[in-house]
Amino acid sequence: MILAVDDDAEVLRSVSRDLRRKYGQEFRIVSADSGEAARESLEEWQGRGEELALIVADQRMPGMQGVELLTQVRTLFPRAKRVLLTAYADTNAAIAAINSAKIDFYLTKPWDPPEQHLYPVLDDLLSDWRHGYRPPYEGLRLIGYRWTPETHRLKDFLGRNLVPFQWLDAEAEEADPEIAKLLESLRAEQVHLPAVLFADGTRMEAPEPEAVAARLGLQTQAKTSFYDLIIIGGGPAGLAAGVYAASEGLKTVIVEREAPGGQAGQSSRIENYLGFPAGLTGADLARRAVTQCARFGAELLTPQEAVKLTVDGAYRTVEMRDGTQVTSHTILIATGLSWRLLDAPGADRLQGAGVYYGAALTEAVACSNEEVFVVGGANSAGQGALHFAHFARKVTMLVRAESLTQGMSQYLVDQIEATPAIQVLTAVEVAEAHGAGRLEALTLRNRRTGERWDVPATSLFIFIGAAPCTSWLRDVLPMDDRGYILAGPVLRRAEHWRLDREPYLLETGIPGVFTAGDTRHGSVKRVASAVGEGSICIQMVHQYLSKVR
Repeated sequence: MILAVDDDAEVLRSVSRDLRRKYGQEFRIVSADSGEAARESLEEWQGRGEELALIVADQRMPGMQGVELLTQVRTLFPRAKRVLLTAYADTNAAIAAINSAKIDFYLTKPWDPPEQHLYPVLDDLLSDWRHGYRPPYEGLRLIGYRWTPETHRLKDFLGRNLVPFQWLDAEAEEADPEIAKLLESLRAEQVHLPAVLFADGTRMEAPEPEAVAARLGLQTQAKTSFYDLIIIGGGPAGLAAGVYAASEGLKTVIVEREAPGGQAGQSSRIENYLGFPAGLTGADLARRAVTQCARFGAELLTPQEAVKLTVDGAYRTVEMRDGTQVTSHTILIATGLSWRLLDAPGADRLQGAGVYYGAALTEAVACSNEEVFVVGGANSAGQGALHFAHFARKVTMLVRAESLTQGMSQYLVDQIEATPAIQVLTAVEVAEAHGAGRLEALTLRNRRTGERWDVPATSLFIFIGAAPCTSWLRDVLPMDDRGYILAGPVLRRAEHWRLDREPYLLETGIPGVFTAGDTRHGSVKRVASAVGEGSICIQMVHQYLSKVR
């Protein structure tokens, strides 16, 4: 249902009419003329097990004001999207409500024309709601043992590629009759776990993610052999470039090794991205960008990995891991970063079995009422810790630096300090990880004193910087000593440029091959800057193509 609440009868009729005209085919549109009446209806719906998708409530109502009502809605229907209607004079109150009541948006009256000022906002909110809505489940299910790397790999693949699935923990059979019954039938057939169970009754036993991708119909092969632009990497820079290139008529293909969104796609909350005052998850940002790319006709190959780049005159050819090739005049390298591995004995052996890199969105629910450890002191670690605090009993951050402020945005520092479930240990590092088959304990070390001590642990999540994903280009493109690709004027200074013209700002040592985002030498490690570089790169692609053609 969608609920509209306003004590002004004329305004209530107007908003209900606009909601019904746009959304009446999919949702039941209901109205209430006061906060108290709305609350009574909400309590009744909750008791009947009905679902609220969106509520639009006026702020200035006698008795119960809009912010108070929306705060109560958060308890009754936690997933419902909440929008506050305000007069221009109440804008400050609305902004305060974003911080205090965590509302999703506010709209200033009047909203005419709704096609411009109302529907675009509600479309986005309802799209997010649909993405998280879980009706009685009849889709893909994954059953396996929580502490096996094979299971984690499949969970991470499905989650990051935005494939809806139900996770069934085989170790929970005693507590869940449904899982027990399913396991009994699988054991009778000697099915090897983890297993992916499809809605049509078929299954795949211990499959590789690529096999599941093929079964789900994800595109892993290019539709043709030649493109105007090949984009390697489906993070913010690559997706932004894909949107702009395809929308401007360039035949474009994006090659993504794991899942759209890159490292940013794993972020549990991005709160400082322009235009989203209530924040959004990295997965939401990636999903919207993928939709935009598809709308304009860009192809997305995932999971697919580029392994070789060759040049033949005006043609640049990319070879994939499966041996297929695609050719173009221009290429954008936007492969981003990979998590830096934790240098502690035992961590590598237990990866996927209690030791995880990123994975906050994939594993958080499984950590309900447990203590988790988060390694890192930058924004990604802070966002992860805050996300885990919604599920875990306790979150302990292990920070090598002397203070969180040395590497983290102040807004995250403030939120962490205000979250009782999060404990921050500074000048502390992981010295060793212990466990037979799964993580059982950690040895921690104080960097100031050298003191070491052991703590019991089942889950360790690592967010410790990153390394550029450029090793496959090491002998092809000029790079700095850390593997970041040189581009633009720095090429001339380093004597890596041979043409008479100056290199374009984002052009690498090979004319027509560009780089953007975190992979580029000197880049700013922020989502907004990556999106900006990916978008402006297309102007340079056009300039280069005009000369080649």
